[in-house]
Amino acid sequence: MTMKKIGVLVWALLLGGNACAIDGISVEHGHGSSTEMARVGAQWDWEKKWFTENSWLVAGFWDASAGRWDTPVGHGKSFTDVGFTPVFRLQQKSPSIVAPYAEAAVGVHIISPTFVNGTRQFSSVFQFGDHLGAGARFGDRQQFDLGYRFQHLSNAGFSHPNPGINFNQIRLSYHF
Repeated sequence: MTMKKIGVLVWALLLGGNACAIDGISVEHGHGSSTEMARVGAQWDWEKKWFTENSWLVAGFWDASAGRWDTPVGHGKSFTDVGFTPVFRLQQKSPSIVAPYAEAAVGVHIISPTFVNGTRQFSSVFQFGDHLGAGARFGDRQQFDLGYRFQHLSNAGFSHPNPGINFNQIRLSYHF
């Protein structure tokens, strides 16, 4: 079974249940190391919240994503990225009209085929993806979310070479 078929199967399984179970959808665009990336995603909020006794609390969500990486003309390659990430978010307990947040996460990604961009070559399709981000939710129901993420992907030294890649990303989400 090809990685493309596996990615489609995983995506179908994640979205195949009750569509109301999805709490949000997102689109991302980013750039890093002469590589453009774009992703779509679905999010499921956690019921658990921590440190709820103050005006700020820690909450979180599961983020499933699928996207493409494109290298510049000359290399002319595209890569598929399928990821699954638990995201922790520091946010206001009682949000105002514009509610700022900060977030951090470490998840897993499958990049297929093995990423090669000039002299940068990953040794495996399996990668960890961690990010730090900040943004704000807004709208009459806090349904919109606009944020920035700095993301690093690498295989954590499980195989070599392991050059990793960094992305600066803009993310827009809609919460149901």
